[in-house]
Amino acid sequence: MNVKINSVHFKADRKLEAFIQEKVSKLTQYFDGIVSADVMLKLDNNETPENKIAEIKLSIPGNDLYAKKQSKTFEEATDEVVDALKVQLKKYKEKLRGL
Repeated sequence: MNVKINSVHFKADRKLEAFIQEKVSKLTQYFDGIVSADVMLKLDNNETPENKIAEIKLSIPGNDLYAKKQSKTFEEATDEVVDALKVQLKKYKEKLRGL
């Protein structure tokens, strides 16, 4: 699976990119047909501590899955968005089996 990480208004360090790569790569345990993952990291302009946004778009054959989460850290937001995608992948896999 090809994982592309984009960060808006800041430069993601290697440690953060490695963390994201590891977490997103584990999604193949739930569905092995994932073609690519586009990860977008953004800093929200509001002054609250929960201003880190992680978005992931998974490209799978015949469909795209998308999730977006906001949290205090990019690591926490990434964990939450990966968990949301796990649920979506499980539902998608069940739907495929039902056909």
